[in-house]
Amino acid sequence: MNPDRLGVEALRALPKVLLHEHLDGSLRVSTLYELLHARHLHCPAADEAQLARWFDARARAGSLERYLEGFDLTVAAMASIPALERVAFEAAEDARAQGCVLAEFRIAPLLFEDHGLRGDAVVEALLSGLARSPLPSGLIVCAMRQLAPDDTLRAVELALRHWGRGVVGFDLAGPESGYPCSLQAAALARCRDAGLPMTLHAGEADVAERVLEASDLGARRIGHGVHLVEALRDPARRHLVELAVARDLHLEVCPTSNVHTGAVPSIADHPITRLWQAGVSLSYHTDNTLMSRITHSSEAWALLEDTPLGVADLLTMAHEAARHSFLPEAQRRVAAEAIEQAAAIRGLPLQRPAPRARLTSP
Repeated sequence: MNPDRLGVEALRALPKVLLHEHLDGSLRVSTLYELLHARHLHCPAADEAQLARWFDARARAGSLERYLEGFDLTVAAMASIPALERVAFEAAEDARAQGCVLAEFRIAPLLFEDHGLRGDAVVEALLSGLARSPLPSGLIVCAMRQLAPDDTLRAVELALRHWGRGVVGFDLAGPESGYPCSLQAAALARCRDAGLPMTLHAGEADVAERVLEASDLGARRIGHGVHLVEALRDPARRHLVELAVARDLHLEVCPTSNVHTGAVPSIADHPITRLWQAGVSLSYHTDNTLMSRITHSSEAWALLEDTPLGVADLLTMAHEAARHSFLPEAQRRVAAEAIEQAAAIRGLPLQRPAPRARLTSP
């Protein structure tokens, strides 16, 4: 039993920083149901309750590729300017209700071109929706890594046009296996040279080396990165973790999603604890609240219930997330102060585990 486990309401009030949530994977069930019918699209369920159960049944897809299939449904439902604005606003409000004091949301705007929407119009609608919420937030523009490099470059240019007006960073998302970040090196170089912050999905469905490859290409943060734990088990690769620690590379870990996509077998076996104890900067996130049928608070609950992590760890992770956020410094500082205050009220230290000397044991 975890001695500092909190109740559901206390966990919801615990200050959190959200760095990794896909807007097209985090619609409210009620909103998705309404949008599907408003756009005369096929709905795989007769009512909202059945639609919720439809997603419940598919949450444990067992592979990243199968997990991603549900996005065809949500992208089609969101493919109007009012719907995009609504989904962004509701996502920000849902995060705020979960105790978030700072949030970044992400999406691939060019996916909506097939539905007749320009990328700039998509970004503007999403930013308008986020701005309606009092939660300090920003938008990360994604490109889909399985598409041609020219498409990735167009996504980079789109992000750069809106950088400083609500867009805060760039990401590569989509199926990782067979599509390393290096295939998009030219577009990432454009992003890096312009100074736009990058967080790249890596080490979710591929090996530990992909995490450092993404860092070499300019990523300040890594989406998931859980396979970095392989390097803790292999003396010949342990330098990869040492490099991640030395570079202050931050992992955006999404525990339940990692179970659902087959990256790890369970929360209890999740490498978040081992990586945290090895001194890696990381934090916990939702990834897709609809696809995985979770909340930020339920993620916190699962970690406290099934791992050795405590509330002090979760608050420290949130503090690390605020430090690594791409939002303006003033907003990061306010978020960090809220977390520090919450820790002080509980008499808890905010302190990352010290990295083990040369990481001599896993």
